[in-house]
Amino acid sequence: MKLQKKYLAGAAAVLLLGLVGWRALHHSGDTAGDQAQNAPIPITAGKVDMRDVPLYVVGIGTVQAYNTVNIQARVDGQLDSVDFREGQDVKEGDRLAQIDPRPFQAALDGALATLAKDQATLSNARRDLARYQDTASKGFSSRQQADTQQALVDSTNALIQADQAAIENARVQLGYTTITSPIDGRTGIRRIDKGNIVHAADTTPLVVVTQLQPISVIFTLPQDVLPRVAAAEATGVPLNVAALARDGTTELGQGVLELVDNQIDPTTGTLRLKARFANPTRSLWPGEFVNARLQVGTAHDGLVVDSRVVQRGPKGVFAYVIKPDNTVEMRAIEPGQDYGGQTLVTKGLAANERVVVDGQMRLQTGSKVDVQPQDKQALDQPVQTGSNAAPGPATPSATAAQ
Repeated sequence: MKLQKKYLAGAAAVLLLGLVGWRALHHSGDTAGDQAQNAPIPITAGKVDMRDVPLYVVGIGTVQAYNTVNIQARVDGQLDSVDFREGQDVKEGDRLAQIDPRPFQAALDGALATLAKDQATLSNARRDLARYQDTASKGFSSRQQADTQQALVDSTNALIQADQAAIENARVQLGYTTITSPIDGRTGIRRIDKGNIVHAADTTPLVVVTQLQPISVIFTLPQDVLPRVAAAEATGVPLNVAALARDGTTELGQGVLELVDNQIDPTTGTLRLKARFANPTRSLWPGEFVNARLQVGTAHDGLVVDSRVVQRGPKGVFAYVIKPDNTVEMRAIEPGQDYGGQTLVTKGLAANERVVVDGQMRLQTGSKVDVQPQDKQALDQPVQTGSNAAPGPATPSATAAQ
């Protein structure tokens, strides 16, 4: 009986020790969990900048040459020479090809000879007319003879005018044997080789010459932006247009808006516009597809954030704003146009506020955050203001500012 009581007392002691150990272990786990739950969440932060923001509309366009000329023969003959290289830059008046001129030179010489013969006939007819007029006045010949001779002089005069017209035509035809460029431009691929017989009725050109400087871009915009474009034109200031590559960021050239088409396409609801580019580096090429970015105004003292700040959820668009105690709040915002990785915010933020740029996945209102050292230096930089803080190239998504 004493032995049984001894065993019971030992078991109770072991049970008590186990209970104490379990309580200690459980309390330790709760403390570690609480500490992990309350640990600051690492995030990337940025500031709300204030600056003058250009407002853009962006459309898809095609580069078109102002002048494209099919160089064709205007007379029939053998092609004696081709005087250009494919892809050569040519000036207006530069010789491109030569057609055998000998038949046309012979025709000109014949017309000149006919003129000389008729001029001699006219000279003799005038002398006879003078004699008939003199004898008729003295009664030695009839007045009819003098009138007939006057008619002969007049008809010979008309014949000489016809000869001069024939000479001019022969000279024009002879001039057509030398084919020159009518514009400044660049030659394309040669279509006809030396030695071939060419005709004025041929449909295949010898070569195509295309003007590259200046050059135009025809682009389309939704009809809804017409009032904004019209208002910008009404200021009288030339509207800048940038031609962007297909990636939407690489700028190919800067130009100015030249015209807005006088009709809206009813099938697509779009408006056609034309911009002129000097194209000094020839980065724009006829037939190329580009994104045309038209500046229609400027938002003065606009609020700008990194585009990654803008978040979208079931309740709309929002951003996480960092409070002075390094906790965050979820704040509803109204974003405007997006350009170059930055977004114009029209409502919901104030200049110089700190916002979360990256690391939003674990955040909720009231979460404590830890701003990473590399971002603290960026936060200490002054806010840019004024027109000198120009944004980078716009992306094609910037079709309209809010």
